[in-house]
Formats: sequence, structure tokens, C-alpha cells
Amino acid sequence: MKLSFICPCYNEEGNVKPFLDLIEKNFPITEEYEIVFINDGSSDGTLERLKSLKNSSRSNIKIINFSRNFGKESAMYAGLEHSCGDYISIIDVDLQQDPAIVKQMVEILDRTPNADCVCACQENRHEGKFTTACKSAFYKLADKFTDISFENGASDFRTFRKSVKTAILSLGEYHRFSKGIFSWVGFNTVYIQYTANERNSGKSSFNFFKLLKYGINGIVAFSTAPLKFASVVGGVAILFSIIYMIVTLIRKLVSNINVDGFTQLVILIAFLGGVQLFTIGIIGEYLAKNYIETKKRPIYIAKEIIDYDK
Repeated sequence: MKLSFICPCYNEEGNVKPFLDLIEKNFPITEEYEIVFINDGSSDGTLERLKSLKNSSRSNIKIINFSRNFGKESAMYAGLEHSCGDYISIIDVDLQQDPAIVKQMVEILDRTPNADCVCACQENRHEGKFTTACKSAFYKLADKFTDISFENGASDFRTFRKSVKTAILSLGEYHRFSKGIFSWVGFNTVYIQYTANERNSGKSSFNFFKLLKYGINGIVAFSTAPLKFASVVGGVAILFSIIYMIVTLIRKLVSNINVDGFTQLVILIAFLGGVQLFTIGIIGEYLAKNYIETKKRPIYIAKEIIDYDK
């Protein structure tokens, strides 16, 4: 098998059929490829539509049906575990990512033996200016405060060799952040630009707050900078308190003025209390992640796996 498509699906009932049509248009049936659909706990008719397509299509279609919604990261991991292609391509089924670009990626890998992975970066985003600015800021922060390199705009839309897949599967962490994982495992990556299409059907499950949470999880997963930042904030608070105490003593001794102790005390307590809660929150985030990891829970649970005849 030359190529495996990894296709996470969450409420994509109206997209899976046109997506499959596009794949079969760009990749003739004579070519060796498989399509691994992961139904990530969809609440619509996605699973029934996938089963119908499997019965009617000549393509090699494999369906992994989760017992509930585990998230895209878990769906990608499951797809990697059950793929058998020499090349693996992760692609969304909402048609924002054109399968024709996968063909370009495969050609790059074929003619460039030293390249291990081809990653697509969005050239133009169909998003608001604020969301776009936040994403750009995240990539800059992640690149600066982690030990790995983050390419601005790099997405999960990429095609890579089996050796990269093996390295990714060796990282069995529960809280997964694929963009960081791809950077951490290394390998030679070629970046190409692409323009995302409009979503074909349905509504994206991602909103600004989910993206913000996802970004915070990524920083926590690959950097201890927030812990160091908490220490710096605590040190600055102590320094501020000492300076404020010295200034107050000088004013009292030199100017012989009455110091409104109650007001100053309330301000200092509020300030130091806020600093303490902030730093405890950062430490708690790391402890919570560590607590979940020690449970060694499975990354996903498959209710059923519908394979094809090889």
C-alpha cells in the first residue's frame, strides 16, 4: 500500500461523499491507497453515510468508530495506528483541504528522498482579523518559549513517510498537541503554501475559546516557560513590596506624615493575593496534566473497526 489517508470526522454527514469523490477523481482506483475514516463520536448520520460509501465504493475504505467524542488529536492517533501505507496523509473531510494538494505532496516525497514530511501552511485564512492575529501570536510565542521550532501557519494537513508515523506513535502521551509532536520528532520537513477553500457543509466545531484552550495546552505540553514566568512574577511582587516598604519608611521618617495603613494594606493584600492565585493556577495546570498522564488511560476507545479485504 503506497498511501494512507487519515480522515477524522465529527458531524461531517454532508461532506464525506463529495470528499470521497474528490479523492477518487485525483487518485485513480488503480493506484494503491486506502482511506481511514475515524468517526469521532458524531451525533449526526456520519457513521451511516460512511458505511454506505464503503459498500458502494471501489476504494479501500476502513472505518474506525469511536465509543464517544475523543477529539481530533485522538482521531489522528487512531488513524496512524490503523494505517499501512508507505506514505500517510492527514486531511480534513470538510473540503477546505483539497486532495489534489496531497498529490503534490506525494510527488515531492517521490522526487526528494531526503524529505520525510511535506506540511501545508495556509496562505489565506477565511477567518476574522482578530482570530488570525491571535493564531500568528501563538506561533511566535510557541516558537520563542519552547525548545522546538514552530512554522507560522503550519497545519495538521501534511503527508509523511512511515518512519515519521512510527516516531509519532512512540509518543503515547494522553494530552496530545500534534503540531508540537511533529516538530519534536524532527525529520526533514518541506513547507508548502496552500489556500484553504470554504467549508462545503456544516459548521466547524472549533470556536475562539476552544482554539485558545488548544493553544494553552500546546504551550504547557512543550514548555516549562509558564512555570518560570510564575517565579518571575513572584519575584517582581516581592521586589515591589520591599521598595514600597522602603519608600513608606522614608516618607514617615523624613516628612513625618501619617501613613494610611488600612488603604495600603488592602492594596498590598489584593496585589499579592492576585499574584499567588495566578502562580498557583499555572502550577495547577501542570499538576492536572501530570495527574491525568499517570492514570495511563487509553488515548481513544474504538467501538468498532470496519476493515476492508486486503
